[in-house]
Amino acid sequence: MERSKRYETGNKKSCSHNYKKHLKSKREKMANNGNANGNVWQFKGNTATSDAAAVALRKLVFKMFRNYNLNSGKPILAPSPGDPSASPSFRTCPVAEEAVAAAARSGMANSYAPSPGILKARRAVADYLNGELPAKLKEEDVYITGGCNQAIEIVIDSLAGNSLANILLPRPGYPHYDARALYSCLEIRKYDLLPQKDWEIDLDGLEAAADENTVAMVLINPNNPCGNVYSYDHLNKVAEMARKLGIVVISDEVYKHVVYGDRPFIPMGIFASIAPVITLGSISKGWVVPGWRIGWIAMNDPNSILKSTGVIQAIEDCLELTPQPSLILQEALPDILEKTPKEFFDKKIKAMRHSVEFSCERLKDIPCLFCPKKPESCSYLWVKLDTSMLVNIKNDFEFCMKLVSEESVLLIPGVALGADNWVRISIGTDASVLDEIFDRIKTFYDRHAIRKLPNSMEWTLIMD
Repeated sequence: MERSKRYETGNKKSCSHNYKKHLKSKREKMANNGNANGNVWQFKGNTATSDAAAVALRKLVFKMFRNYNLNSGKPILAPSPGDPSASPSFRTCPVAEEAVAAAARSGMANSYAPSPGILKARRAVADYLNGELPAKLKEEDVYITGGCNQAIEIVIDSLAGNSLANILLPRPGYPHYDARALYSCLEIRKYDLLPQKDWEIDLDGLEAAADENTVAMVLINPNNPCGNVYSYDHLNKVAEMARKLGIVVISDEVYKHVVYGDRPFIPMGIFASIAPVITLGSISKGWVVPGWRIGWIAMNDPNSILKSTGVIQAIEDCLELTPQPSLILQEALPDILEKTPKEFFDKKIKAMRHSVEFSCERLKDIPCLFCPKKPESCSYLWVKLDTSMLVNIKNDFEFCMKLVSEESVLLIPGVALGADNWVRISIGTDASVLDEIFDRIKTFYDRHAIRKLPNSMEWTLIMD
């Protein structure tokens, strides 16, 4: 199969199977869909949005909030969204705040921005990413987006031109990729991350999941939710596999400035001469400003594969259809990227290391939760849940729903990230808050734990 066929794109998505299903449903329900005057309404809600939203993390979080017991007397502790910005220990740096204020005061940021982003912002991102890249990015290789989530949406939409196309997503992974692929009518196929191998990609499984209609794979490095950082050798193998399969690598590197382990972060763009790489990023995690919503798409394409197959044109066309990110943030971006002192990142990393050590120590008192690998990056613990130690709790979703109801602590069940009986705990917060979180989880465990009676093989529930 020619390489160009593997990156087929188009201006119009074909979802014929969904359309036929819609027509059949419309005919069946038409008789029951009239108004008081006997007329038949010709409109209905787009169910594609419901299907996509059903797997979105945000919807799950709000659903769990509704299970919060307002009468418990305990304020809710919600470390789940991965947003440390509310914590004084993780406030963004004054340089970034001043850059935004200066851009607002300048009077130069009150107009519409060009769809790809302003040149100085694109140039600043290219310079920021170049580092050790052998093929340097130019400003025209970068597109500014409204955060990394919008970057995900644009890239997924731009690759969805073939009605038979599928995309390879990691398990566990970040569910916004699943939601957007569903919305764009891209078939989702999963590959596994291996806990026994420091969460490396199961390359054999990835190859087995691919076929002639596979267009891309998503790589999250540093990894959310597992907290690992991939080695140079492993990323090189990923690139070789992508070339073998004829697919593009979408590399989500939003956590590149939240690495506190011994393994250094390696950008996937280093391997772009082997297979094309689309790098996604933002300042949300590194600068602890998720609400600012400023990110980018970078095309690592030294062999012009993405250009010749129409992917770059599709991305540029898609940018014409979406709102431009704030011009104030675009004006401020060069100063944010270029002038933030190293000491800011060092302080943040030190705080994260302390949170990791403290949290892993507290987990020792909660036997039903086990962290197989101490994280090296991100702001989470990814822990295995052993439901055999608990009574009347069958899975991770039930564990988290009962926890928020009884103890007002909101965690993310692993099933939402593609892994049954795991739990994601956000630890990017102050020590006093972390202490209270683990106190409540320990109380919850004690209430639901099954323990052996002395000198007996029988099991019993020990109630408070």
